[in-house]
Amino acid sequence: MNEDDVIRSQINELIRDEIQEVINDYIDEKDSTDAIGFSSEEDDQLKVNISNTEVDRLIKKYKKIKKKEKSNFAQIQRLGLVDKNGRPLNG
Repeated sequence: MNEDDVIRSQINELIRDEIQEVINDYIDEKDSTDAIGFSSEEDDQLKVNISNTEVDRLIKKYKKIKKKEKSNFAQIQRLGLVDKNGRPLNG
């Protein structure tokens, strides 16, 4: 499993968690006497299609952010260094 596969797996987990949270909120908002719209049959499943190009875009954006975090300039910013006048060294 390469780095992209790990990131893709993490993105899929985040998406599943978000979908589950929305479903739970929806169910909580419904009155217990109202029909929720979900059946109890085992064959029924909620299916969500997520574009691979969108996931690829997220992976690319994630890698770009991580690359910037590793740069020397980002490390200097995290240190909170100041110049001789007390101003932050942030470029």
